[in-house]
Amino acid sequence: MEILGTTLRICVEDLEASVPFYERIAGSRALRFERGGVSVAAVGCFLLMSGPEHELEVLRKVSATIAVEDVDEARDVLTSSGARILAGPLPTPAGRNLLALHPDGAVFEYVDRRTVM
Repeated sequence: MEILGTTLRICVEDLEASVPFYERIAGSRALRFERGGVSVAAVGCFLLMSGPEHELEVLRKVSATIAVEDVDEARDVLTSSGARILAGPLPTPAGRNLLALHPDGAVFEYVDRRTVM
């Protein structure tokens, strides 16, 4: 499994107020979408999330998002290395993802850009 990059996950109270700052420092425009009642803005390596506290509480437990070529391969490597898959692989607006609990207790989201046919 090759790690292609990481995204920093940031829960914010006011997405509209936060986006311009991150657009400026990242030098790119935000890509926006909704997921499970949470408003999301992807800006460079930052993933800004805003929504109901009960939804954000769960999202705060995920340390970072890790981009990989293939989530299925990541699942196999993770499980054979002692991680536990908490959810997925599941389709997302940008591809597929899974949540994994590492043996040290850290939770990470793994994503690919593959679409489900």
